[in-house]
Amino acid sequence: MKALIVEDENAAARRLEKLLLEINPGMVVLQRLDSVETAVAWLQNNPAPDLMFLDIQLADGSSFDIFEHVNISCPVVFTTAFDEYALQAFKVHAIDYLLKPIKSNELAAALEKYNRLYPAPAPDYNALMDSLRKTGAAKYLRRMLIKLGNSIKLVDMADAAYFYTKDKITFLVNKSTGKRFPVDYPLDKLENMLDPDVFFRINRQFIVNIHGIKEMQPYSKSRVKVVLEPHTDQETIVSTERSADFKRWLVGSGADEL
Repeated sequence: MKALIVEDENAAARRLEKLLLEINPGMVVLQRLDSVETAVAWLQNNPAPDLMFLDIQLADGSSFDIFEHVNISCPVVFTTAFDEYALQAFKVHAIDYLLKPIKSNELAAALEKYNRLYPAPAPDYNALMDSLRKTGAAKYLRRMLIKLGNSIKLVDMADAAYFYTKDKITFLVNKSTGKRFPVDYPLDKLENMLDPDVFFRINRQFIVNIHGIKEMQPYSKSRVKVVLEPHTDQETIVSTERSADFKRWLVGSGADEL
């Protein structure tokens, strides 16, 4: 909750802020203002707070004057040493009217009333899913350090045409040069480290980059033979148990057919 305090007595403003934070530690007090003039200027140049606390008698006039200059859309709690303004306060949609000195239990009741009258908006699930997708994408391996003798090479995963295993060693094949580099990870581990939108494990020996596929050919039992670029002499046939998922991965949808 973001709150704005308009109070011309500095000690009273500090005490109100202290009480608010004790009741709701997550609250943010955006500003403490002390006059009609500063309140009008602030409200004209900033997004509306969630809740505003207004002292009625300010140094340069009544806080009701603020409503004549600014269209206030947020709920208001009035704080004052006088009770004769209560009716006028509720005419401008106040949710409560607290007499000074403000008591903690009465302030807590005002905040509870605010929460009942202005419940939190429903979460934006689309935005949440977008955020989760971005968070998920960020965890996938983007680059890899490969040790070559006494040197270390940095390889971007976008340059990896495919990974394969031979004689219990895993190799990365560079898309543009065709060079292969031994890597420290087995395919079982790499499968979880690589972005599944880009890489797919077609069988026990290969994980391929979708951009490393040159062409595909029908094979027996509804399987697919994948022709990779750079070329490899090893068998690159999508295993039977992975064929349906592979076809869906290719088109990025739930389709079952190529």
